[in-house]
Amino acid sequence: MEKKVIRGLKTENTPITIGHMIYHNFIRPHMGLDSKTPAEEARIDLNLSSNKWLDLPKRSLEFHRNQL
Repeated sequence: MEKKVIRGLKTENTPITIGHMIYHNFIRPHMGLDSKTPAEEARIDLNLSSNKWLDLPKRSLEFHRNQL
């Protein structure tokens, strides 16, 4: 089902595909990970607030600021 939706896109470099990749790799629970998200498996805590979409850029900024 997932491929059918993506197959209809005219170009691969759109915000839709990037957003889907982020959702799939960080937010969506996976059966192969015992219903944990890949972020949880990698010990990335995205439970700073109720909006995980906003937590991703916040965590990324914190990580990069700590690297300087």
